[in-house]
Order: sequence, then structure tokens, then C-alpha cells
Amino acid sequence: MSTKTATGRSAQVEEILGAFGMRAGGTVSGVAYGGRFKEDAGGAPLETHDPTTGEVLAHVRTATADDVKRAVSAAHEAFAQWRLVPAPQRGEIVRRLGDGFRKRKEDLARLISLENGKILTEARGEVQEVIDICDLAVGQSRQLFGREIASERRDHRLVEQWHPLGVVGIISAFNFPVAVPGWGWALALVCGDTIVWKPSSLTPLISIAAQQIFHEVTRGTDAEHVFSLIIGGGSTVGEALVADPRVPLIQATGSCALGERVAIGVARRSGKAILELGGNNAVIVMADADLKLALRAVVFGSVGTAGQRCTSTRRLILQRPIAQKFLDQLVHAYRTIGIGDPLDEKTLMGPLISESAVKDYSEGLAEMQKQGGKVVYGGKVLADRTGYFVEPAIVKSTVDMPIVKEEVFAPILHVFEVDSLEDAVAMNNSVPQGLSSGLFTTDLASAERWLSASGSDCGISNVNAGTSGAEIGGAFGGEKATGGGRQAGSDAWKGYMRRQTNTINYGTQLPLAQGVEFPVD
Repeated sequence: MSTKTATGRSAQVEEILGAFGMRAGGTVSGVAYGGRFKEDAGGAPLETHDPTTGEVLAHVRTATADDVKRAVSAAHEAFAQWRLVPAPQRGEIVRRLGDGFRKRKEDLARLISLENGKILTEARGEVQEVIDICDLAVGQSRQLFGREIASERRDHRLVEQWHPLGVVGIISAFNFPVAVPGWGWALALVCGDTIVWKPSSLTPLISIAAQQIFHEVTRGTDAEHVFSLIIGGGSTVGEALVADPRVPLIQATGSCALGERVAIGVARRSGKAILELGGNNAVIVMADADLKLALRAVVFGSVGTAGQRCTSTRRLILQRPIAQKFLDQLVHAYRTIGIGDPLDEKTLMGPLISESAVKDYSEGLAEMQKQGGKVVYGGKVLADRTGYFVEPAIVKSTVDMPIVKEEVFAPILHVFEVDSLEDAVAMNNSVPQGLSSGLFTTDLASAERWLSASGSDCGISNVNAGTSGAEIGGAFGGEKATGGGRQAGSDAWKGYMRRQTNTINYGTQLPLAQGVEFPVD
């Protein structure tokens, strides 16, 4: 695939990188702890690429296993003081961080589009999500409440309270390089924890830019040393972070295979994990649905972020009476999708993240056809341009195809036909993953069945809304192979703290619970 840079793009790249003190082709440090970047990081050098052109954007100095130990030590030392800062004051730091991201929203969005390939409107939305979770966390800093429980013993009070947990290790993926890790660090900080962040090696410049904002905002405050950054390979950096007993919690986002490794590694030392892993998300469209509404949701869900969201719509389940009509409308809509430079405001679908992702797309489609799937739209690698561009694909599949149960992380949509809601729900629940799901119907009884205990088995289940686009106010996460973790809103903050039950005896006797008698002179 050609890597010739498009005319004028070099100046654009220099401008975007220059906003964060970086230059195209230059070298930057991907290790920071103790409030500053470490220029002597000794890990293997890493190249990061522009997925629109394939060109090298910059070189990154990565972390060694020893760098990880030092970063964890710095975070562990910082925790001893940070946990003593009153929670509302910790919230004030997070408020300033939100303002820092608000001021740099456009710069960060353009950097995300450049390095990640996400179109500008989605990139802006991602930075806004960081701002939103900061706003939520600021309010939460005054609501880290326990409860009082009625005691069975006279003159006794039984209460539950929450304490800071310690160092939180955050392992994040390329597709949401700041939003999803932001869910973690915003909550962790107000909860009194410190952070060691291992971002994806596919998007290191975005995390370095975020770390710069952390340093700018926290310099000279109680939070100056709470953030650490360690960029590097999973086998070196990730494994060292997961194995460190000084890190009581690992928040990990990625594939189901990644989650299995993290879960095993953390379990070996009795640590905790918040896992948000693969999705194989389905939208069901019933015959009575508002088809125009459903069409918009399916197109965004399947094509948005070039099909590289954990919540991307991967399966479309159509009730038979409207199946062909809806499929025809979907193919027509796909034909209108502008594919190209994500920095162009008119583009609706940018490139895949890497050449490896293009290979996965091609091999996935080939396997689907081998198993009996029929491509009804797309399926081509766009070799007429530089970068990692493909067509979004629609495949008529059957439920007995083994690959249907796998998540191919690309813009490929399986289409199925069913007779009834019961068949559709069974098909939705038939895969190992359980992240997001959506039902389009105008029938109240169908909607309620979908949301009942015998309906969708996913952590996110929507009615007349697609699989992508969750708000931060609700807890985000899925069931089964998706990992069971919850992040962002609702009471997800509890995952970043330790629960403590307290009994206070304000009387002069010592009655035992359950009426136990144990006389001692």
C-alpha cells in the first residue's frame, strides 16, 4: 500500500503536532511519573503512524519493566498523601482538569483524527466525553456516601463507609484513546486513588498530549504526582503493571483475549479488575418499527469510527416482513457514506487504525464467505488511495456460521432474518459477548419483554436507540465474555474504592450478634 503523503498534509500534520510541542518525525518520551516526563526511558523505540497516509508521525521512547516499577512506586508514594486530601478538594482538581480539556478540545480532537483516524465530529465528541465525566466526578466528590444499617444489638450503630483503594492501573485501547481511560481516572481521582496509565501503542501521541494537560493543571498542587504514564508493549509494560501487588485495581479495555490475561494475572495476587472487553452487538428491527429511525441508528452503529467501537453494531436482526425493504434502504445509505480524510469535515468514515486491521478485515470477510455468508455490499480494500481505507461491508449470514460468534473489529455487518421477537432475542443472546443491544419497535409489550429478565442479556439494552452512543451518566459495561465491569456513571465509583463495615458500641455492655453467649469473668 502506497504511503505517499497527500499534497499539503505535511503542513497540517506539523500544525496539529505543534500544538502539543511535538514535531513530525521527531522523538518524544512516552514515560512520565513524579510530575514530569522521563527523557531517559529505555524501552524499545516505537513508531506511530498516520492511518490516513501510512506515514510515520513520530517516534516514542517507551517504558521498560523497570520504568513500570518506578512509575508504580511514584504513584504508591503519592497515594499516601492524596488519600488524605478531602474528597471535595480532589473534585476541584478534577474540575480544573475538565477545564483543561475544554480549553484544548479542538487541538485534542484534531490530534485524535490524525493519529486514530476518527472523523472530527466523533473526535470532538470524545473530548467532550472527558469533559462530561469530569463534571460528573466533581459532583460525585461530594457524594461518596456510605449508609447506616439497623443493628440488632442495643446501643450499637452499624455503618458502611468507603475509603480510597490505592494505585489504579488503567490499560486502554486505541479506539477511544482519551474518553474511556478518562472514565477511570476522573472517578479514581475523586475517590482518592492515583493513576498509572498504559495506553495503546497505536495512539501514543494522544496519551502524551493528555499527560501534558495533567502536568499543566496539577503542577504545584496536591495532585502533582498522581498521574503516571507508561507507553510500551503489552508483554513488557502491561504484564509488569498487572503483576504488581502495589496496584490493587486494574481497569482494562480491549479484546476478550486481553481481558482473560488481565483477569488471570490480577487473580494470582488477589487483586481487583474492571474489565470492558469485546462486543458483538445486535440491533433488532421489528415489522412495526419506525424504519427511518432504525436506519439512522444502524448506519451510525455499524459505520461510525469505521466499525472500531466496542459498541459497534455487528449484527442486524430483521423481522421477515420488512427485511428486504430495510436491507435495500441500508445498502442505499451505505452508498452515500463519504470515505476519506478524517480531518475533512465532510468525511463520515475514516481509515482503519493500521495495516494489520485491514488484514483482519479482509481475512474476516473471506472466512465469512467460506462459511456461507454472502456479501451484499462493500467488502473491498480501497487500494486507490494511501492509508488504511476499506469499504463498509454488509453480509447476509446464517446463525450457524461459527464466525458470527466472533468479534471482527472492522466495519462488517451481519444481517439475519427472523419470524418473531422470541427468535430475535434468542439470536441476540446466542453469542459469548454481552455488551450492547437495541430493539426497534413501536409495541409497548415487545419493548417491555426486551427489557425483562428473559430479554436481552447485555449490560446495555436499548429501545429505539442503537448500540453506540452511551451517555456517561449511566454505568457502562457488559456481561459474559465482555467482562462484567462497569465504568462511568451511576454507582461505578464504588469499583474504585474499598468498602468498610463499622460497628460502634456506645453502651456499657458487650452483647454478641445472633444471641451468642460467651461469659468471661
